[in-house]
Amino acid sequence: MPTLILVRHGRSTANTGGVLAGWTPGVALDERGAAQAAALPGRLRDVPLAAAVTSPLRRCRETLAPLLAARPGLPLHTDERIGECHYGDWSGRKLAELGDEPLMAVVQQHPSAAVFPGGESIRGMQARAVDAVREWNDRIEHEHGPDAVYLMCSHGDLIKALVADALGLHLDLFQRIHVDPCSVTAIRWTRLRPYLLRLGDTGELAGLAPHEDAPGAGDSAVGGGAGAP
Repeated sequence: MPTLILVRHGRSTANTGGVLAGWTPGVALDERGAAQAAALPGRLRDVPLAAAVTSPLRRCRETLAPLLAARPGLPLHTDERIGECHYGDWSGRKLAELGDEPLMAVVQQHPSAAVFPGGESIRGMQARAVDAVREWNDRIEHEHGPDAVYLMCSHGDLIKALVADALGLHLDLFQRIHVDPCSVTAIRWTRLRPYLLRLGDTGELAGLAPHEDAPGAGDSAVGGGAGAP
């Protein structure tokens, strides 16, 4: 079956503003995010891509724009099922203030039970994303063969949930996974099991230096965080 390259969108204005964007319209890449997107074609230059699939949100479409420009004719598809988690009433709010919400402890420690007010559950987010990947795997294999590689540009929490599914981890453990902006995660499926080939690979080591948003500094960043400064 195909190999899937999952790209988290580049750093956005919401990431640097400490805002949980969700499906808020108009959230764009910031200056660093645009630079990350511009570097993506070079990072993937040796990888043949059969197709690209994107979340409909602007920050994902902007992330893929340089890659599409560098590869004229690369088929692009949009799939709402790999769009950001529907955070409902939490969308557009500062993460700092959301930390005081009683639900945040559930999101961090028992996410399979978390339902965002006016939004969806984390469990529902994972289910729709997994369904989308399985269907795209079948489609890509049918159209391009079992050794094809394709790409999806999506969001932090959704990519973490897909990694947990691929590794057979309970959703309650998905907050132990971290993916930086514009990082590459690769999963290869076979008839019997998937294999995680890359996780959160940014092609740089600066993110390993201690910083405020680094894993281990506290709770997992809902929405994925802004990455290294």
